[in-house]
Amino acid sequence: MNGPWLKPQHKTLTLAFSICLMMIMGTSKAFGFQDQESFSQYKGEVTDASSNKPLVFATLSVEGTNISTITNTEGSFQLKIPNSIIEDGTVIVSFLGYKSKSIPIAQLKSNRNKISLVVSVTELTEVNINAPKDARALVRETLARKGDNYFDDPTLMTAFYRETIKKRKRNVSLSEAVVNIYKSPYTSIRRDAVELYKARKSTDYSKLDTVALKLQGGPFNTLYVDIMKYPEYIFSEGSIQNYRFTFSRSTRINDKLIYVIRFDQLETISEPLYAGELFIDVDQKTLTSAIYTLNITDKVKAAKLFVRRKPAKVDVWPTEVAYRVDYREKGGRWYYGYSNVLLEFKVDWDDKLFNSVYSMTAEMAVTDWEKNLSGELPKNRDRIKKSIILSDEAIGFSDPDFWGEYNIIEPEKSIESAIRKIQRQLRRARTKEGNSAP
Repeated sequence: MNGPWLKPQHKTLTLAFSICLMMIMGTSKAFGFQDQESFSQYKGEVTDASSNKPLVFATLSVEGTNISTITNTEGSFQLKIPNSIIEDGTVIVSFLGYKSKSIPIAQLKSNRNKISLVVSVTELTEVNINAPKDARALVRETLARKGDNYFDDPTLMTAFYRETIKKRKRNVSLSEAVVNIYKSPYTSIRRDAVELYKARKSTDYSKLDTVALKLQGGPFNTLYVDIMKYPEYIFSEGSIQNYRFTFSRSTRINDKLIYVIRFDQLETISEPLYAGELFIDVDQKTLTSAIYTLNITDKVKAAKLFVRRKPAKVDVWPTEVAYRVDYREKGGRWYYGYSNVLLEFKVDWDDKLFNSVYSMTAEMAVTDWEKNLSGELPKNRDRIKKSIILSDEAIGFSDPDFWGEYNIIEPEKSIESAIRKIQRQLRRARTKEGNSAP
């Protein structure tokens, strides 16, 4: 089965972008009112201490606050911190499988901070001597055991979704939504359905020059990163043989012994596939997280995967594509909890001296779930289409009463912070709907 943005012969997981020329008259101020408090900005990179390689999706958070950010595909970060907490504040830098590092904010420079993290290695105990020695076999076993380890009932999830567009380092567009995910059992071939509950957007077209970028797929872009539900987009029976799997190291996450499996596409394969790491629970043979990137082996082929339409005098090249998915456990069963997709690309105009560099981030986090005992699905007219452009749809779904006090879109805030701010409104809205139901 193929995703909505894939050609029938191609099974890789990709985003689809449509770029169209727009003549914009005037400007608009984006992201609502700005906080009056003064901020300081810190830039730098997070790397592996031994290899010096960048760590993609490493997290930097200010201890005791909701302020956080993640590194991009080059390991670079940009963190805004209120001046009022700089003197005594601490930044926690963390990454899956690495020892976290605490850094006093006062020790950070405004630019070119280089933060190195050390791998957290755990020696395997004698109990695990009989663990699989073949990394590929372990991956296959993990995928095969999804019926034992993951949700086996239809589930109704509530999730918060965000799309961000940046031109170089500046935010130019932000869309947010609360969605209902009708999750089918992990052993079922039925696709998940998504219903848009509330959404809104803010875009500064003046910073987009005359190019408007549209992300097709909306929440489905992040939902299909769920490898255990949709393995065919990365490890299908036909494509898994195109990878080399190796044991990278062992670590502990939440007191669980985790194998870190490295995978790379074979040198003989020219198609753009993936490279990254799988975090597998040793005892349960469960995938707990995955972080990986698309190998752009041929920029022409890569461009065909992402660009649907564009002006004739424009070339668009993806330069970096990265994915992350995290699973959570409840009652001995695992389920999709969070995913992040990051795309960076260049827009090259024939009649302009300099090209434009854009990045687009889509992330979704599950905030609540319950068993969908009735198995009911939303009506077709209420479902989000896989070809949705959320930034367009959000115009018609803006609801100031719902967003309440959270009436300013704050792109520098973490998605967790945004979720906490809307949970009260979400509970109120659900209660109101329940009371008004016949």
